[in-house]
Parts: sequence; C-alpha cells; structure tokens
Amino acid sequence: MEWFEELKALAKSGQPLTFWQDFYVKFYQAFIEKDRWQQYLNGVGTTLLVTALALLIGVVLGVIVSVVRTAYDQQRPGHRNPLLAFLNAIFRVYVTVIRGTPMMVQLLVMGLVIFASSKEFAMVGALTLGINSGAYTSEIIRGGLMSVDIGQMEAGRSLGLTYTDTMVHIIIPQAVKAILPALGNEFIVLLKDTSMISVIGGKELVYFARGVISRTYEPMFPFLGTALIYLILVMLFTWLLGIFERRLRASDRR
Repeated sequence: MEWFEELKALAKSGQPLTFWQDFYVKFYQAFIEKDRWQQYLNGVGTTLLVTALALLIGVVLGVIVSVVRTAYDQQRPGHRNPLLAFLNAIFRVYVTVIRGTPMMVQLLVMGLVIFASSKEFAMVGALTLGINSGAYTSEIIRGGLMSVDIGQMEAGRSLGLTYTDTMVHIIIPQAVKAILPALGNEFIVLLKDTSMISVIGGKELVYFARGVISRTYEPMFPFLGTALIYLILVMLFTWLLGIFERRLRASDRR
C-alpha cells in the first residue's frame, strides 16, 4: 500500500515510472485498491446466474420447438394434423426472426421497449438470451432428431409405444450423442453473450469492469482481467462437457 502511494506520488510529480512500476500501479488500481476484486466476483456471480437461467430457457424452448417441427415433418402423407401445422408455422417464424436479427438489437428491444419499466435488468437479459438460444438450440436438436433413422420411430410405434414414449426412450437418447458437441458450442457462446447484457444495465462482468475504468481511467487491466475470467469459465465448462461426453461413450460400450 505504501509503495503504491509512493509510486502514485512519483507519477503525479511528473517523474517517469519504469515499466514494472507502471504495471504495478495499474494492476493495483484495477484489482486491489478499495477491494475492487470483489466487484469482479459479483460480476461472475451474475454472469453464472444469467447463463444458468438462459440455458434452462433455451433448452426447454429448443426441445419444444424441435419436437413439434420434427413431428410435423415426419407426418405420413395424407395424415396432416392442423394443430401441428399451426404450431410449426409459429415456430418457423420464431426461429427465422431470432436467427435473422442481432442479439444486441434483441436485448435493446427487450430491455428498453418491452420491459422498459422493469429494474430486473439481469432477469430481462437472461430471458432474452434464453429466447435467442432457444432458436439455435431447436435447430441443433431438430437436426439430431432428423438424423436418427425413421425406422427407429416405426419400430417403437409397432411395439405399441406412443409417439411421446418413442421420442423419449428411443429417439432422443440417440440424438443427444450426435448433437452434444454442437450443443456444447452453443452453450459456450451463450456464456460469452452474457457480456452484452450490460447495455441494458445488467450488472455482470463487463458492467463492473467499465465501472472500474470510470474511476481509474485505465482500461487495459479491467478488460484483460474480464477476458481472463471468461476464458477460465469457458475452459471449465468445456472440461465438464468433456467429462459428460466420455461418460456417454463409456455407457455405449457397456
């Protein structure tokens, strides 16, 4: 602390600092002074909470949309269900609109227009990210479901299983193994996309990093620290996903 104050006094007096002295001052200001590291921890907590909620929303939406659209595509000729046709049309519009517009615009519309009176910025961000992720997840899952041989569905139905039971017990377990890598990539993108909720006031990592910058007038260390934290979180998520994939492969060999 004393060394930091001495170096600050030297800098204010106009005396040049060495590279390492300047490095220490900027690092101390960004993370140590006034316990600013705690702000980054608060940002990590919000980031993980938003990611978890958005992931839950995205998976639920993705499964519902993909199952409905797959069921519609797999109808036998001459046996068209009007309810499926109606839901399929709605979900096609949903997927097209979400995939065709930028995430930033969706956040601004949700945060500043639809939920303009809400102060729960993180929750609005989680809802928006979840809706966005649901569109991409639905296409990933739908591709996996459609990749399973149609004979599997016919075999399940011939055994007396309902469409739902056949999907749950036969089709989806096979599809999961095929789509897991793509789903993992989508979840990693979702984690990183939480950095954008700061544009509507969400208090996540980037929000607190910008707050530190506004007090220290030094952007390098806050942004580098934020990038490093995101990198660690992504590496942790990738490691957990790898464990899950290995367990699935092990179950196949049994």
